[in-house]
Amino acid sequence: MKSIFQQLQALGVGEFVHLHGSLEMHLRGTYDLLTEWGANTALCEAGLYHAAYSTAGFEGALASHEQRDRVIDIIGEQAEQIVYMYCACDRDVVFSRIGKQQPVFFKDRFTQEEYELSVEQWKQFCELTVANELEISRNSEQFVEQYGGELKELFGRMDRYLSVAAKLATEKTL
Repeated sequence: MKSIFQQLQALGVGEFVHLHGSLEMHLRGTYDLLTEWGANTALCEAGLYHAAYSTAGFEGALASHEQRDRVIDIIGEQAEQIVYMYCACDRDVVFSRIGKQQPVFFKDRFTQEEYELSVEQWKQFCELTVANELEISRNSEQFVEQYGGELKELFGRMDRYLSVAAKLATEKTL
């Protein structure tokens, strides 16, 4: 973990500002939540790198999505696949589909492709999404006041993919 975190710092994570502090603090907090919930190593490490290629909600990128090998070398292929999926998500399209249609088609904002994810991929994506948003929520009452209702509704639609720990954390935080 220490080496992986140091390599994240070498990518320049400390130079990015996030909603309520530094990106570095946010990524570490997301990792900590996933660890607390008992997520596997790949998902926890994906939590630490989940903004590596930027996201639909965060413009800064530590690496280009064309440089995936660089991140694979640091966290491994399984964790990087989760990171790519999280960063590539076209949230406007995908979030509106979750819980409303089966199968849910994922839309990649980098390639514009749409495709099905496996149940395991949905579990990883949803768990990481909840950890990301709850980490922000735990550090900002204003964020909860502004987005808490939307997040509860979204997480409710994600329910079948979430761990018990993520559900409990959602109830406690929102």
